Parts: sequence; structure tokens; C-alpha cells
Amino acid sequence: MERQFYKYHGAGNDFILFDNCQKPPQSFSQAQIASWCRRRFGIGADGFISIEKSQTADFYMRYYNADGNVSTMCGNGGRCAVAFAHRLGLIDTDCTFEAADGLHQASLGAEGLVKLGMKDVKSVTQTSTHCFVDTGSPHHVLFQKNINSLDVALLGREIRYGAPYFETGANVNFVEHEDGNRFLIRTYERGVEAETLACGTGAVAAALSAYTLGHTNSMTVEIDTKGGRLTVSFEPQNGGFENITLKGPTTFVCQMTLNINE
Repeated sequence: MERQFYKYHGAGNDFILFDNCQKPPQSFSQAQIASWCRRRFGIGADGFISIEKSQTADFYMRYYNADGNVSTMCGNGGRCAVAFAHRLGLIDTDCTFEAADGLHQASLGAEGLVKLGMKDVKSVTQTSTHCFVDTGSPHHVLFQKNINSLDVALLGREIRYGAPYFETGANVNFVEHEDGNRFLIRTYERGVEAETLACGTGAVAAALSAYTLGHTNSMTVEIDTKGGRLTVSFEPQNGGFENITLKGPTTFVCQMTLNINE
């Protein structure tokens, strides 16, 4: 059975997307999704996104990690989903979509630039070594110098599987202050089990942590990833944050036909 699939990336964070708005929706196995996302042996992607009908919004974004398991919110995946929904004719330039963590508002600008509204964050937990913040997905954030010399795969894996996260895991972000409101980030993502070129919810976690720790007093923070720059804006409110937005580029890569029986 042949089906059309699409590939997008948001600042190098790449995804396979599928129009699953028909009734009944197409279902895929964990093994199928994992095989498609596997690099060099499959299409290769950091995740898989199924665009489905929603009773409360323009569409529902169902997100799967590269290991084929359904997961929590993905910021760059959400931005790519908006660009894809526009290609499908489901939305114009402004929309509301539903994801694992609730409703999100988004807008599509020129040249694939997508601004995505994120969920409110009640607090940023500080410890002597790191911050922890849930921005739709759980994030462990460390501020260090010379992060380009770090073995992110090794260190990230140790933290991701270590206490208190264990098998459930958390994404791990290594952040370096460049200057002013600009920060460099490298992220180890659970479910991908490797460093990714960008992570949207990780960029938000880094920005909120930087503000909480006093590394910047700006409510608009630039996050430089390996795949490009993401912009995070927010408003502090009662120890937490509201009106959080994630803005950055999205790029259509290709359309492909797959035989999903194979």
C-alpha cells in the first residue's frame, strides 16, 4: 500500500510528516516508524509527525520519537507541522493546533518562518548543578563554558538515564552564554538517544533557565543551535512564565512515496 510522506526540518531538527486526516486514520507500528527514522538504513529523521483531525482546533499533531514511541511536545516539530498543514491547505497563516500538552497558537510568516506559542511554565527548578524545567517535554539544563568541546553523546546519555530520571528520561541541554541575550546550546534528546542539531523545547528551557539564573535580563533570548538560530520570548509571572513563543525557520525537504507494507 503506497502512501505519500513528507520531510521537513526546523533549524536542522528533521521530521517525517504524514497527512493522517482521513477516516479512519492510518496507524503505524513502532517498528515501522523507527525503521523510517533510522539514518543510513531508512529515510532518517529525529521524529515522525502524524497530522490528524481535531475536534477543538485546526488539526492535531501526534508526535513520535525516532525510536517509534509516541512522545510529548516537540517545539521544532510543532513549527514544521504548521508549515506542513499550510501546504495541505488545512490552515492559512494563523492557526490553533492540538498536541500532547494541549492547544498551541502559531503563525506562518515569510520564507517558512514559524512563530509558535508554547504552554505556560509554572516554575524553573534550580539545584546546585542544573535547572530542570518542563516546557512540554522535560529538560535538564546545565550552563558551562566551551561546550563545543564536550562529548554530548556520552555526558547526555549518563544524565538522561541517571537519577532521578532513569528509564523515563529527560532531554539534556548544555548551554553557554555568548553575550547579552545570546546563548549557544547543544542538546541530547531522549527517544533519539543522540545529539540533535536543534531542539525547540530545549531552546525554550535554556532561555527560561538563563533568565531565572540572572544570565540575562532580556525577555527575548536568541538561542544558537548547530542548525540555526531560534528566538524565545516570554513574560515572567509569579515565579513562572507566560506568553512564551518559539520562533525560527522551517524548510520543506522533499515528498516521497513509501510502500508501508514493506
